[in-house]
Amino acid sequence: MATLIRPARLKDAEKIFALIHLNRDQLVPRSIGNIVENIDRFFVAEAEGEMIGCAAYTIHPELGDWSKAMVEIQSLAVKTAFRRQGAGGMLVEAIARKVSVFEPMELVVLTFAPDFFRSLGFREIPKTEVMHKLYTGCINCTKHTDPFTCPEIAMKR
Repeated sequence: MATLIRPARLKDAEKIFALIHLNRDQLVPRSIGNIVENIDRFFVAEAEGEMIGCAAYTIHPELGDWSKAMVEIQSLAVKTAFRRQGAGGMLVEAIARKVSVFEPMELVVLTFAPDFFRSLGFREIPKTEVMHKLYTGCINCTKHTDPFTCPEIAMKR
């Protein structure tokens, strides 16, 4: 079965929302409004005309040195029946290609699936290396009281 990776469209927002919600114990929730506002930063995976996965990115500036901005991969989800068939890796690589024109310092991710990201060339880093992410995103997380005790693993490539 062939998997197609493409930029998301506004009409994909509800399906993206549902896919993120299905994986709510592994992903930070996003409102439908947030998805629509950031639709230009989402990619989707399709197989046989069905959306089977999604992923997004955001850019985090490095305070004091804007040339060292990092890109975070977010909201990576693949429907359970389609996992381990390459769609997740294809979504990550689509984002990597898209953001390469920005010449980011690195790609980063906070994840519960470190083995998957290791297979794509990511390596574990201390959370102190992603402080901007912690202060802008993790600080508002409703799942954990402290970003440093959250079980997500910080990784970069």
